[in-house]
Amino acid sequence: MNTHVHACRTLVCLALLAGMASRANNITTTNGSLTGNTGTQVFVKFDVSWQNSWRIAPDRWDAAWIFVKYRTSDGLWQHAQLANAGHSASSGHTITTGLLDPGLPYSASTNYGVGVFLYRTSDGVGTVTATDVNLVWTYSNAGISMLDVAEVRVFAIEMVSVPQGAFSVGSGGDEVGSFTNGSWTAGATIPLSITSENAITIGQTAGNLWGTSSTGNSTIGPIGTLAAAFPKGFAAFYCMKYEVSQQGYVDFLNTLTYTQQATRTANAPSSAGGTGALHISNNNRNGIDIQTPGFASSVPAQYACNLDGDGIYGEVIGDGTDLACNHLSWGDLSAYLDWSGLRPMTELEFEKACRGTNAPVANEYPWGTTGIAASTYTLANAGTDGEGIATNYSTTSGNAAYTVTTPIFGAINGPVHVGCFANNVGNSGRVTAGASFYGIMELGGNVFERPVTIGNATGRAFTGTHGNGVLVANGDPDAATWPAPTTASGTGFRGGAWNFDAADMRVSERVGAASTGSGRNNFNGGRGARLAP
Repeated sequence: MNTHVHACRTLVCLALLAGMASRANNITTTNGSLTGNTGTQVFVKFDVSWQNSWRIAPDRWDAAWIFVKYRTSDGLWQHAQLANAGHSASSGHTITTGLLDPGLPYSASTNYGVGVFLYRTSDGVGTVTATDVNLVWTYSNAGISMLDVAEVRVFAIEMVSVPQGAFSVGSGGDEVGSFTNGSWTAGATIPLSITSENAITIGQTAGNLWGTSSTGNSTIGPIGTLAAAFPKGFAAFYCMKYEVSQQGYVDFLNTLTYTQQATRTANAPSSAGGTGALHISNNNRNGIDIQTPGFASSVPAQYACNLDGDGIYGEVIGDGTDLACNHLSWGDLSAYLDWSGLRPMTELEFEKACRGTNAPVANEYPWGTTGIAASTYTLANAGTDGEGIATNYSTTSGNAAYTVTTPIFGAINGPVHVGCFANNVGNSGRVTAGASFYGIMELGGNVFERPVTIGNATGRAFTGTHGNGVLVANGDPDAATWPAPTTASGTGFRGGAWNFDAADMRVSERVGAASTGSGRNNFNGGRGARLAP
């Protein structure tokens, strides 16, 4: 049986052999093995390390969301069901299990662990290394024995804790469609505090949630009620630190069946090697290609990054593995989130993730000010795992990829390496790194976020159901109450993108918050979230 570990900022693939170290972006994994088989469960053992980690104060930290997939002898990949207890790691690290439904007690058969969060136990900053991580996989729950297992893979996604607490929506500015207190009639918005997860009245009365637009793609939607089950951002949750990377989407595709791949890509999996997966090859810096064609609707293709077009796949230098993944439809993103055990975030969670508990600043960007870099960037080490900004990086204002800094048809002409603004010698903190209150990267610019909207009944029906790691046969997510993968009704666009104007990046800008765009575009990407255990 082969054992692999896959880990990265946004899920980069790593093959792991005993005694060898592997690195993806800024996470390293080593020493993968299966130990202690009891006949019903086994330990999945590995080491994990990532850079730029932190824990400050009792409720501020980053973490790795770790989950396990296994391939059976029939060639199909399945999601491993983890126990709720018994996991361990070296001293200084905490592991908490993410249950299928965090609001209910653990059940080995119906409410098992779909993954775990691993993070620092004590305050600290810098590289974190957890050795001898042991996850308890209760494989007998799936009705299999270890003789049925041909390969095991471990995946990890960097996340950021967003602690429980009140926050404000609306900035007091003039953003299109912005949330506001229901007492608003005209002019600057009136920020509204979200103080619980209780039901919220949406209406034009003081103390209620309202918006400055009631029509079009920026609409607040009709007067009504946002149910208690709709995630409002008050409760603690985790948000992906970075947008889905291109290697992350490659790893996802490479565990799907041929039929599922056909739904989750733009070109048939049987297309010739070198054909782009999501677009015309290498368009707008998306370098995901078919490396090995699938066959006869039964043998899946193998995908890999090849941004430089040289036919040598997955190179650390040149192939763009860590670039934000664009050309993702809503169906693609939601399937990825279901497959990984995460879920979409909501509009309210988006504003909490950006602004945190700080008082709103009128017309602010996710880094908390209204200043923004205003000159066209050039890249250093383009397409590598060290890609960064070579010229025109601002040392005083927020840095982000948008139409001025990364213009369409310009030298860059696409999204950049996730987290690259923080990895610059001129970075002096949150503002120049373009980071949110909690340290979440690129919530403004690069590729659009795709939160669940409150601008229509479909979005309001969302109850925060988490992904179970399983897709339906055609490659769509099976998660209940999520906006439909084919229509995208109930979703929207927030946060701007590399080829959109600066105004779209403002925290409270809702110009496309209720847009139902369902297709693949060069500005579409996204990230996910998960309720804290």
